[in-house]
Amino acid sequence: MRIVVTGGAGFIGSHLCRELLDRGDAVVAIDNLLTGRIENIEELFGNPGFSFIRQDVSNYVHVSGDVDAVLHFASPASPADFERIPIQILKVGSLGTYHMLGLAKDKGARFFLASTSEVYGDPQVHPQTESYWGHVNPIGPRGVYDEAKRFAEAMTMAYHRVHALDVRIVRIFNTYGERMRPDDGRAVSNFVVQAITGRPITVFGDGSQTRSFCYVADEVRGLLALLDSDYVGPMNIGNPLQFTIRQLAEMAIEVAGSPSEITFEPLPVDDPSQRQPDITLARTVLGWEPVVPLREGLERTTDYFRRVLGAEGS
Repeated sequence: MRIVVTGGAGFIGSHLCRELLDRGDAVVAIDNLLTGRIENIEELFGNPGFSFIRQDVSNYVHVSGDVDAVLHFASPASPADFERIPIQILKVGSLGTYHMLGLAKDKGARFFLASTSEVYGDPQVHPQTESYWGHVNPIGPRGVYDEAKRFAEAMTMAYHRVHALDVRIVRIFNTYGERMRPDDGRAVSNFVVQAITGRPITVFGDGSQTRSFCYVADEVRGLLALLDSDYVGPMNIGNPLQFTIRQLAEMAIEVAGSPSEITFEPLPVDDPSQRQPDITLARTVLGWEPVVPLREGLERTTDYFRRVLGAEGS
Protein backbone atom coordinates (compact mmCIF):
# COMPACT_ATOMS: atom_id res chain seq x y z
CA MET A 1 0.00 0.00 0.00
CA ARG A 2 0.97 3.65 -0.44
CA ILE A 3 -0.06 5.54 2.64
CA VAL A 4 -0.13 9.26 3.47
CA VAL A 5 0.52 10.05 7.15
CA THR A 6 -0.16 13.62 8.24
CA GLY A 7 1.73 14.60 11.37
CA GLY A 8 4.29 12.06 10.24
CA ALA A 9 7.16 13.74 12.10
CA GLY A 10 5.19 13.86 15.34
CA PHE A 11 5.27 11.52 18.31
CA ILE A 12 2.78 8.85 17.26
CA GLY A 13 2.99 9.68 13.54
CA SER A 14 6.71 8.92 13.36
CA HIS A 15 6.19 5.53 15.01
CA LEU A 16 3.42 4.79 12.52
CA CYS A 17 5.67 5.68 9.57
CA ARG A 18 8.31 3.23 10.79
CA GLU A 19 5.86 0.40 11.34
CA LEU A 20 4.22 0.89 7.94
CA LEU A 21 7.61 0.87 6.20
CA ASP A 22 8.70 -2.20 8.16
CA ARG A 23 5.68 -4.14 6.94
CA GLY A 24 6.35 -3.16 3.32
CA ASP A 25 4.12 -0.15 2.73
CA ALA A 26 5.29 3.04 1.02
CA VAL A 27 4.81 6.17 3.14
CA VAL A 28 4.33 9.84 2.30
CA ALA A 29 4.75 11.79 5.55
CA ILE A 30 3.35 15.32 5.72
CA ASP A 31 4.23 17.68 8.57
CA ASN A 32 4.71 21.43 8.97
CA LEU A 33 7.07 20.78 11.92
CA LEU A 34 5.11 23.06 14.23
CA THR A 35 5.32 20.41 16.94
CA GLY A 36 6.79 17.54 14.92
CA ARG A 37 10.56 17.10 14.81
CA ILE A 38 12.60 16.12 11.77
CA GLU A 39 14.85 14.13 14.13
CA ASN A 40 11.95 11.72 14.62
CA ILE A 41 12.11 10.59 10.99
CA GLU A 42 15.74 11.27 10.00
CA GLU A 43 16.63 7.61 9.63
CA LEU A 44 13.68 7.03 7.30
CA PHE A 45 15.02 9.26 4.53
CA GLY A 46 17.30 6.48 3.34
CA ASN A 47 14.32 4.17 2.75
CA PRO A 48 13.23 4.23 -0.92
CA GLY A 49 9.61 3.77 0.14
CA PHE A 50 9.61 6.96 2.23
CA SER A 51 9.05 10.55 1.15
CA PHE A 52 8.41 13.74 3.14
CA ILE A 53 6.40 16.86 2.37
CA ARG A 54 6.77 19.86 4.66
CA GLN A 55 3.36 21.51 4.58
CA ASP A 56 0.51 22.66 6.77
CA VAL A 57 -2.49 20.48 5.94
CA SER A 58 -4.78 23.33 6.98
CA ASN A 59 -3.99 24.50 3.45
CA TYR A 60 -4.73 22.54 0.28
CA VAL A 61 -2.42 19.54 -0.16
CA HIS A 62 -1.51 17.84 -3.42
CA VAL A 63 -0.05 14.33 -3.43
CA SER A 64 0.81 12.91 -6.83
CA GLY A 65 0.28 9.26 -7.74
CA ASP A 66 -1.91 6.58 -6.24
CA VAL A 67 -2.81 6.61 -2.54
CA ASP A 68 -4.40 3.66 -0.74
CA ALA A 69 -4.92 5.21 2.69
CA VAL A 70 -4.76 8.63 4.34
CA LEU A 71 -3.93 8.61 8.07
CA HIS A 72 -4.73 12.01 9.57
CA PHE A 73 -2.58 12.44 12.69
CA ALA A 74 -1.67 16.11 12.26
CA SER A 75 -2.54 18.14 15.35
CA PRO A 76 -0.77 19.58 18.37
CA ALA A 77 -2.10 17.47 21.22
CA SER A 78 -0.49 18.66 24.45
CA PRO A 79 -2.14 20.84 27.11
CA ALA A 80 0.65 23.40 26.75
CA ASP A 81 -0.28 23.75 23.07
CA PHE A 82 -3.94 24.48 23.83
CA GLU A 83 -3.08 27.95 25.15
CA ARG A 84 0.00 28.55 22.96
CA ILE A 85 -1.45 27.79 19.51
CA PRO A 86 -5.23 27.38 19.87
CA ILE A 87 -6.16 28.69 16.42
CA GLN A 88 -3.75 26.34 14.66
CA ILE A 89 -5.29 23.43 16.58
CA LEU A 90 -8.80 24.43 15.51
CA LYS A 91 -7.69 24.87 11.90
CA VAL A 92 -5.94 21.51 11.58
CA GLY A 93 -8.91 19.75 13.17
CA SER A 94 -11.39 21.41 10.81
CA LEU A 95 -9.70 22.58 7.61
CA GLY A 96 -6.97 19.95 7.85
CA THR A 97 -9.55 17.18 8.21
CA TYR A 98 -11.55 18.63 5.31
CA HIS A 99 -8.50 18.69 3.03
CA MET A 100 -7.42 15.17 3.94
CA LEU A 101 -10.93 13.80 3.46
CA GLY A 102 -10.91 15.46 0.05
CA LEU A 103 -7.58 13.82 -0.79
CA ALA A 104 -8.90 10.41 0.27
CA LYS A 105 -12.07 10.91 -1.77
CA ASP A 106 -10.10 12.01 -4.82
CA LYS A 107 -7.74 9.02 -4.60
CA GLY A 108 -10.37 6.44 -3.67
CA ALA A 109 -8.39 5.82 -0.49
CA ARG A 110 -9.34 4.72 3.01
CA PHE A 111 -9.41 7.61 5.50
CA PHE A 112 -8.22 7.07 9.07
CA LEU A 113 -8.94 9.77 11.66
CA ALA A 114 -6.86 10.02 14.81
CA SER A 115 -9.44 11.27 17.28
CA THR A 116 -8.98 11.37 21.03
CA SER A 117 -10.36 10.54 24.43
CA GLU A 118 -10.66 14.31 24.83
CA VAL A 119 -13.99 14.08 22.97
CA TYR A 120 -15.33 12.69 26.26
CA GLY A 121 -14.24 15.87 28.10
CA ASP A 122 -14.48 15.57 31.89
CA PRO A 123 -16.54 12.38 31.71
CA GLN A 124 -19.59 11.68 33.83
CA VAL A 125 -19.53 8.03 32.71
CA HIS A 126 -16.68 5.82 33.90
CA PRO A 127 -14.99 4.01 32.25
CA GLN A 128 -15.73 5.59 28.89
CA THR A 129 -17.37 3.53 26.16
CA GLU A 130 -17.61 4.60 22.53
CA SER A 131 -21.35 5.19 22.93
CA TYR A 132 -20.78 7.97 25.50
CA TRP A 133 -21.35 11.44 23.98
CA GLY A 134 -19.09 13.30 26.37
CA HIS A 135 -19.12 16.26 28.75
CA VAL A 136 -17.15 19.07 27.11
CA ASN A 137 -16.85 22.79 27.79
CA PRO A 138 -16.82 24.19 24.23
CA ILE A 139 -15.49 27.62 25.23
CA GLY A 140 -12.84 26.59 27.77
CA PRO A 141 -9.09 26.41 27.03
CA ARG A 142 -9.27 22.68 26.32
CA GLY A 143 -12.26 23.18 24.03
CA VAL A 144 -10.04 24.13 21.10
CA TYR A 145 -8.73 20.55 20.97
CA ASP A 146 -11.83 18.75 22.22
CA GLU A 147 -14.18 20.44 19.78
CA ALA A 148 -11.75 20.29 16.86
CA LYS A 149 -11.69 16.51 17.22
CA ARG A 150 -15.44 16.24 17.73
CA PHE A 151 -15.93 18.28 14.55
CA ALA A 152 -13.40 16.07 12.75
CA GLU A 153 -15.36 12.97 13.72
CA ALA A 154 -18.61 14.55 12.50
CA MET A 155 -17.08 15.53 9.16
CA THR A 156 -15.51 12.10 8.73
CA MET A 157 -18.88 10.41 9.23
CA ALA A 158 -20.54 12.90 6.88
CA TYR A 159 -18.10 11.93 4.12
CA HIS A 160 -18.74 8.27 4.95
CA ARG A 161 -22.51 8.69 4.62
CA VAL A 162 -22.67 11.14 1.70
CA HIS A 163 -19.72 9.97 -0.40
CA ALA A 164 -19.52 6.33 0.76
CA LEU A 165 -15.90 7.04 1.78
CA ASP A 166 -14.22 4.14 3.54
CA VAL A 167 -13.29 5.55 6.96
CA ARG A 168 -11.89 4.52 10.34
CA ILE A 169 -12.06 6.56 13.56
CA VAL A 170 -9.89 5.84 16.58
CA ARG A 171 -10.11 7.55 19.96
CA ILE A 172 -6.62 7.58 21.40
CA PHE A 173 -6.12 7.70 25.16
CA ASN A 174 -3.00 9.00 26.92
CA THR A 175 -0.03 7.60 25.02
CA TYR A 176 3.62 7.89 26.02
CA GLY A 177 7.05 6.65 24.98
CA GLU A 178 10.05 7.48 22.87
CA ARG A 179 9.96 10.60 20.68
CA MET A 180 7.71 12.62 22.95
CA ARG A 181 8.84 16.25 23.16
CA PRO A 182 10.67 16.93 26.44
CA ASP A 183 8.76 20.21 26.83
CA ASP A 184 5.36 19.16 25.52
CA GLY A 185 3.55 19.64 28.83
CA ARG A 186 2.12 16.13 29.18
CA ALA A 187 2.30 14.41 32.56
CA VAL A 188 4.68 11.61 31.54
CA SER A 189 7.21 13.82 29.76
CA ASN A 190 6.99 16.49 32.48
CA PHE A 191 7.54 14.03 35.31
CA VAL A 192 10.29 12.03 33.62
CA VAL A 193 12.29 15.10 32.57
CA GLN A 194 11.87 16.70 36.00
CA ALA A 195 12.96 13.47 37.69
CA ILE A 196 16.02 13.06 35.44
CA THR A 197 17.14 16.63 36.06
CA GLY A 198 16.39 16.51 39.79
CA ARG A 199 13.84 19.30 39.69
CA PRO A 200 10.61 19.25 41.74
CA ILE A 201 7.86 17.11 40.19
CA THR A 202 4.94 19.46 39.45
CA VAL A 203 1.58 17.82 40.12
CA PHE A 204 -1.54 19.82 39.35
CA GLY A 205 -4.33 19.56 41.88
CA ASP A 206 -3.92 17.02 44.68
CA GLY A 207 -2.82 14.28 42.28
CA SER A 208 -5.93 12.15 42.84
CA GLN A 209 -7.19 12.58 39.25
CA THR A 210 -6.71 9.42 37.18
CA ARG A 211 -5.38 8.67 33.72
CA SER A 212 -4.74 5.49 31.75
CA PHE A 213 -1.33 5.39 30.07
CA CYS A 214 -0.66 3.32 26.95
CA TYR A 215 2.89 2.68 25.74
CA VAL A 216 3.36 3.83 22.16
CA ALA A 217 4.28 0.41 20.73
CA ASP A 218 1.00 -1.02 22.06
CA GLU A 219 -0.91 1.99 20.74
CA VAL A 220 0.52 1.72 17.22
CA ARG A 221 -0.21 -2.00 17.12
CA GLY A 222 -3.85 -1.22 17.89
CA LEU A 223 -4.00 1.60 15.34
CA LEU A 224 -2.76 -0.64 12.54
CA ALA A 225 -5.14 -3.42 13.55
CA LEU A 226 -8.04 -0.96 13.22
CA LEU A 227 -6.70 0.36 9.91
CA ASP A 228 -6.61 -3.18 8.50
CA SER A 229 -10.02 -4.14 9.87
CA ASP A 230 -13.48 -3.55 8.44
CA TYR A 231 -14.70 -1.61 11.48
CA VAL A 232 -15.56 2.05 10.90
CA GLY A 233 -15.46 3.10 14.54
CA PRO A 234 -15.14 5.09 16.59
CA MET A 235 -13.02 2.73 18.67
CA ASN A 236 -11.14 3.34 21.91
CA ILE A 237 -7.47 2.32 21.76
CA GLY A 238 -5.79 2.79 25.12
CA ASN A 239 -4.71 1.05 28.29
CA PRO A 240 -7.65 0.29 30.61
CA LEU A 241 -5.51 0.29 33.76
CA GLN A 242 -5.87 3.63 35.53
CA PHE A 243 -3.38 5.33 37.83
CA THR A 244 -3.58 8.54 39.82
CA ILE A 245 -1.32 11.35 38.71
CA ARG A 246 0.44 11.15 42.07
CA GLN A 247 1.16 7.44 41.49
CA LEU A 248 2.66 8.32 38.12
CA ALA A 249 4.86 11.00 39.70
CA GLU A 250 6.09 8.60 42.37
CA MET A 251 6.86 5.93 39.79
CA ALA A 252 8.78 8.42 37.64
CA ILE A 253 10.94 9.32 40.66
CA GLU A 254 11.59 5.64 41.44
CA VAL A 255 12.45 4.70 37.85
CA ALA A 256 14.84 7.63 37.46
CA GLY A 257 16.42 7.08 40.88
CA SER A 258 15.77 10.78 41.44
CA PRO A 259 16.00 12.97 44.53
CA SER A 260 13.09 15.07 43.22
CA GLU A 261 10.24 15.91 45.54
CA ILE A 262 6.60 16.36 44.54
CA THR A 263 5.12 19.86 44.59
CA PHE A 264 1.52 20.82 43.97
CA GLU A 265 0.07 23.54 41.74
CA PRO A 266 -3.54 24.63 41.11
CA LEU A 267 -5.53 22.40 38.80
CA PRO A 268 -5.94 23.79 35.25
CA VAL A 269 -9.41 24.77 34.03
CA ASP A 270 -11.56 21.82 32.92
CA ASP A 271 -8.86 19.26 33.71
CA PRO A 272 -10.65 15.87 33.68
CA SER A 273 -10.98 14.18 37.06
CA GLN A 274 -10.81 10.73 35.51
CA ARG A 275 -10.07 9.11 32.18
CA GLN A 276 -10.21 5.37 31.52
CA PRO A 277 -11.09 3.56 28.29
CA ASP A 278 -13.47 0.66 28.04
CA ILE A 279 -11.67 -1.44 25.40
CA THR A 280 -14.24 -4.22 25.12
CA LEU A 281 -14.80 -3.28 21.48
CA ALA A 282 -11.08 -3.40 20.58
CA ARG A 283 -10.68 -6.74 22.34
CA THR A 284 -13.73 -8.20 20.59
CA VAL A 285 -13.27 -6.83 17.07
CA LEU A 286 -9.47 -6.64 16.81
CA GLY A 287 -8.27 -9.09 19.42
CA TRP A 288 -6.12 -6.20 20.69
CA GLU A 289 -5.08 -5.20 24.16
CA PRO A 290 -1.94 -3.54 25.56
CA VAL A 291 0.83 -5.71 26.98
CA VAL A 292 3.54 -3.29 28.21
CA PRO A 293 3.19 -2.48 31.94
CA LEU A 294 3.47 1.18 32.94
CA ARG A 295 6.71 0.72 34.86
CA GLU A 296 8.41 -1.02 31.93
CA GLY A 297 7.22 1.67 29.54
CA LEU A 298 8.44 4.39 31.90
CA GLU A 299 11.87 2.74 32.07
CA ARG A 300 12.13 2.81 28.26
CA THR A 301 10.86 6.40 28.14
CA THR A 302 13.31 7.48 30.83
CA ASP A 303 16.22 5.92 28.91
CA TYR A 304 15.10 7.81 25.81
CA PHE A 305 14.91 11.16 27.59
CA ARG A 306 18.32 10.62 29.18
CA ARG A 307 19.77 10.24 25.66
CA VAL A 308 17.89 13.27 24.33
CA LEU A 309 18.78 15.52 27.24
CA GLY A 310 22.39 14.32 27.11
CA ALA A 311 22.60 15.14 23.40
CA GLU A 312 21.05 18.58 23.93
CA GLY A 313 23.48 19.34 26.73
CA SER A 314 26.58 18.23 24.85
